[in-house]
Amino acid sequence: MLNLLTIVFKRLTTLNFQCALRRQPTSKYKSPKSSSIPTNVDILASIDIHQLKLAGIRGVILDLDNTIVSEDDRYLSPYSEAWIRQAKEMGIKFFFLSNGKRRYRVEYWSSYLDIPATSPAKKPFPNAFCKAMRYMKLTPKEVVIVGDSRHTDILGAWLVCCSSIQVASLPHPPRWWERVLGKYVQIPYPLNQKLWDFQSSNYYHSNY
Repeated sequence: MLNLLTIVFKRLTTLNFQCALRRQPTSKYKSPKSSSIPTNVDILASIDIHQLKLAGIRGVILDLDNTIVSEDDRYLSPYSEAWIRQAKEMGIKFFFLSNGKRRYRVEYWSSYLDIPATSPAKKPFPNAFCKAMRYMKLTPKEVVIVGDSRHTDILGAWLVCCSSIQVASLPHPPRWWERVLGKYVQIPYPLNQKLWDFQSSNYYHSNY
């Protein structure tokens, strides 16, 4: 067991060092604005696409549950569809990674938004993130990972040397572990931020 922990620690240390090297500016004359990606926002649509482009971002790996649609299918993230459409028009590639076990939901959103997806992705383990980057034919420094959970999306981004943006979690019935640890890994949805209602899961069965 001790040997296994030592191997894991060494691997994470190596990854962290490699990430630091990859994130170094290629020129000392690089504009400060070119790397100014926010670390957290209220909703997906709050992310400035032009800012992403300035930072050299060409691809976005997106979470689904509580980032685009709440786990109980009650709420949608406002303006997310329009934001994704605009980003695509500006040349940004997308890939969905979801830990959700209800594949029909992931398949629906993948088809509806025309974004390839992997589910279950087993985040934060690197395999699915690497698969997504290979599919988009992009390097880690060209990809930002967007999701609502520090322990899956943000940690996964760190492990594969990508930038990350955490969004506030859409309101949803908390699972048992979220009652205990939720405040450490998620950002509560702001009370003053609007919400869009969504139909129940029957919507998927009647429309997909």
